[in-house]
Amino acid sequence: MTKLSQPNVFPKEQIKSMDQRYRAHFINSLSGYKSANVIGTQNAHGQSNACIVSSVIHLGADPALIAFINRPHTVERNTLENIYATHVYTVNHVNADIFTDAHHTSARYPADVSEFDQTELREFRTEFGAPFVEQSHIRMAVEFREKKDIELNGTVMIIGEIVEVHVAEDLIETDGKVDIAKAQSVAVSGLDEYHTTTSLGRLAYAKPKS
Repeated sequence: MTKLSQPNVFPKEQIKSMDQRYRAHFINSLSGYKSANVIGTQNAHGQSNACIVSSVIHLGADPALIAFINRPHTVERNTLENIYATHVYTVNHVNADIFTDAHHTSARYPADVSEFDQTELREFRTEFGAPFVEQSHIRMAVEFREKKDIELNGTVMIIGEIVEVHVAEDLIETDGKVDIAKAQSVAVSGLDEYHTTTSLGRLAYAKPKS
């Protein structure tokens, strides 16, 4: 293990005085490793959109709810507007083969330009009303259920219910756990660094020590 120097202390005032981009990298990386997913949507006219997010979280298994945070709606947010218009979207795990193209979907293209056309990500369609990422090994069809406005910073939590899952049988363990390491799902830290994962092992259900 690498030996590190003693931690510096950064009070609130010093953090607030940091350069804006420096502060964004600094604070964004403090929460540690996050999941990397591409949200697939389409507008009311069938124009597709893809956007990477690092804020997808599990909310519950029955019903199967997940959520993600969308930045303040002060500028055009195609993903958010498409979800409000159609009430459906897809969540697609980013893997080691597609992370550079997935990252590029964060570029600000106008609403009439599909990120699928600007990257090597392949649009995959079913009867569900939003596009999937074909190269993703774990894909979810999600129906919009609720939004929560976070007044502290103007962000929005989008809550959806998983209504369909696309995952290979050999990625599912005997107890139902999906092996995301075997699926090569990547993690993201900060705003722009991606990581492959290695399992340290599964632990038994924790009980109080006698």
